[in-house]
Amino acid sequence: MNARDGELLLGRILMAVLFLPSGIEKLLGWPGIVNALVHLGAPLPLLGGIIAVICEIVVMGLILLGVQVRPLAVILAIYTVAAAFIGHRYWQMHPPAEIAAKINFYKDMAIAGGLLALSAAGSGRLALWPDSST
Repeated sequence: MNARDGELLLGRILMAVLFLPSGIEKLLGWPGIVNALVHLGAPLPLLGGIIAVICEIVVMGLILLGVQVRPLAVILAIYTVAAAFIGHRYWQMHPPAEIAAKINFYKDMAIAGGLLALSAAGSGRLALWPDSST
């Protein structure tokens, strides 16, 4: 084990701090996420709610544990970009809502970038299923 392995573990933990509570809140507050997606005009809001809960709890949970980090981080990055375009359409808003939505949109883009970097780096050795190239 080296410092890189610890950094990758810490990165996975910090990602989980964002996604897991949000996913649990969506699950426990069901059908709130579905209603929110309906309000946003999202296509297939029931399916979108299911996808959100699966990505934020199951996919993030597996990433946290270090299971199939490379492909799952890509899936979570795609989900995060899609969520940004659905939930933070700042270009359709007026201040002050526009400002908050713009900040959240670009935060989601940065999170997706971090997930892609995690995918490139892999799990490190502190994982239940370390990537073969780490």
